[in-house]
Amino acid sequence: MRLGYACTNMTLTNRPKKLGGRITTSRTLRQASWQPTWDLHRVGELALANATDLLEYLKWNDEHRITLFRVGSEIVPWHDHFELTDLPQYEELSEALMKAGDYAREHGHRLTTHPGPFHVLGSPTQDVVERSIVSLERHSEVFDLMGFEPSHENKINIHIGGAYGNHEGTAVRWIEGYNRLSDACRARLVIENDDKNSMYSVRMLYDLFHRVVGMPITFDYHHHMFHPDGLDEYEALQMAADTWPSDVRQCTHYSECRTHEKQRDFEEMIQKQGLSLNEVQEWPELAKIKHNIDKIRKQAHSDYIYDEIRTYGMDFDIVVEAKAKELAVLHYRHIYPKSETKVYNERQREYTKTA
Repeated sequence: MRLGYACTNMTLTNRPKKLGGRITTSRTLRQASWQPTWDLHRVGELALANATDLLEYLKWNDEHRITLFRVGSEIVPWHDHFELTDLPQYEELSEALMKAGDYAREHGHRLTTHPGPFHVLGSPTQDVVERSIVSLERHSEVFDLMGFEPSHENKINIHIGGAYGNHEGTAVRWIEGYNRLSDACRARLVIENDDKNSMYSVRMLYDLFHRVVGMPITFDYHHHMFHPDGLDEYEALQMAADTWPSDVRQCTHYSECRTHEKQRDFEEMIQKQGLSLNEVQEWPELAKIKHNIDKIRKQAHSDYIYDEIRTYGMDFDIVVEAKAKELAVLHYRHIYPKSETKVYNERQREYTKTA
């Protein structure tokens, strides 16, 4: 398997000035700061800086043998409010994105993206559908500018975004919106299972969407725990695997429960103090910590991952959706050195200081 991470490199984002300063692909600006004047020059400056730093991210990843990376949606801030060609720096931006794409191809990196929850093709509100289509096309255009042929290799991953009390009816509307997308965008679009019973399981995605229009399903391990829909983990993973083209590696998402992580840390702390869980209520500060841990949503992602990922002998890519980003990947390699090449160092401490 190949492990990757999403959007932000904690090491580079938090790099001190004495070591070269911050590198990030997430520069943005508040909408109020550039409307109603529509300062596209400022937006273009930020987009160009983000695209330039994307290459630095890929170089860092390559040095650490990480060849799977999710590009953040904000690489071009507010991209659904204008045509990319309207940016004064469009030519420079195109050149910077192509350099990143060339590097990825030369070094065997897979790049994906995951637009946020506001991309709802099945919304009953037409304006939401229109804005979703525009934004998805912008994501596809960025991959075009990076020189990637339309393919699920460079997937644009989204959730259905809501069932509105009618899974089947919403699926019909969603597919109508999907059919309005360009060929290039449809060739990249994949859908992901949800973590709520009111939304879409792997089985629902397979029956209501894949069977109709054939797009692949991204299996999310953590989400499946909350909405299995009668399938065990292997069955759901295999069902999703069957939806991927034979020439494209299946891509999955993996994370773990933040509650369990914090509970583990808490138990280790009180054990070092010679206490047991039964004694926590006798110590107000410890009881407060325990209370706060119990309030964490079960769906919340942990900082790191600790369990060995269950692949069932299958070969696929895994985007680790842990809050510590690349540090979580390096930490996992440290725990399970046979999973990939063993790479681990003191950057975990740096994340702990800044988290």
